Amino acid sequence: MTRMGSSLAAILVLLPLTLSGVRSGRADDSPGKEVILKAADITPKLMPETVFFRGQTAPVQLRNSAGVRFSDLYTLAAIVDSSGYSSGIREKYQGYLITEVALDFGGQTVQPGAYGFGFLTGGKFVVMDLGAHDVFQTASQRDGDLKRPVPLQIAAAAASGTYRLYAGRDFVEFHRAR
Repeated sequence: MTRMGSSLAAILVLLPLTLSGVRSGRADDSPGKEVILKAADITPKLMPETVFFRGQTAPVQLRNSAGVRFSDLYTLAAIVDSSGYSSGIREKYQGYLITEVALDFGGQTVQPGAYGFGFLTGGKFVVMDLGAHDVFQTASQRDGDLKRPVPLQIAAAAASGTYRLYAGRDFVEFHRAR
């Protein structure tokens, strides 16, 4: 075998071994394990670049997105450019939530589907259907100790299987509904 042929054979043998540990760049991407997704993990294949809400479409800010992969099902959230909406809707419609699993936010359950959401003044979090009708409101909290707030992120909460959806320093805790 020539040197080029043996080098090519070595690459073909080692390539599957190398790629098997690199599925997504996340530290622990085992099947069945819940994984927090950062903005870099969320592509247009998972989250559409434009979304429908209250009779029109709006661009999603994928750079300000996050999610949780529950086994093989996803919950994704992203900030939306709501500049084309009325001021009343813009106050409440700050982000878009897509979930393939039922979620519990402060005792309120949201079923699989697509929703608008927002953090309101007075410590409230609102989830709306695609017609901009409130599905529910629940209390939100403020994390004054958060070191580096970003426009939107998801972080693990103290309780196992519970997560915090942050918009800046404001957050609401959620978990997969049982």
